[in-house]
Amino acid sequence: MRSFGRINLSLVTDSSGNVVLDSNGNPVYAAGGNSTSWVEVETDANGNNDLVMLTTLCQVLRLNKNESPFFADWGIYAKGSIMQQVAPDSDMSAIQQQFAPSFASLVISKQPSTPQNPTPTYNVNVITHQGVSLTVQVAS
Repeated sequence: MRSFGRINLSLVTDSSGNVVLDSNGNPVYAAGGNSTSWVEVETDANGNNDLVMLTTLCQVLRLNKNESPFFADWGIYAKGSIMQQVAPDSDMSAIQQQFAPSFASLVISKQPSTPQNPTPTYNVNVITHQGVSLTVQVAS
């Protein structure tokens, strides 16, 4: 099983400001920054799909309803949430129920809105089947 996730990247530079290159002559990137790239996430060597499902969950949290040609019921109703100025909590609850069987534990909780950050932001707390605790923040 595999999934693709978007991450923000920035070029790695040395102390002189020169771009660091790998052994093949390609630029090296680090997480963070303004350049977005797609990264493939696959089932690991032991057959665990936890990271694949976490990546898929994060993508679904950023997806609009009916945006996917394959899974029209996945995502949140963003347009209605913006028009009504109400966070998509019912959609988040449905997504949590949908993905909960993929993990030992899954909790999606809303962060309080602030004037500096009015965007609905959710904390995704996962305990994998191997007992690893992961926390991800996702802005809808």
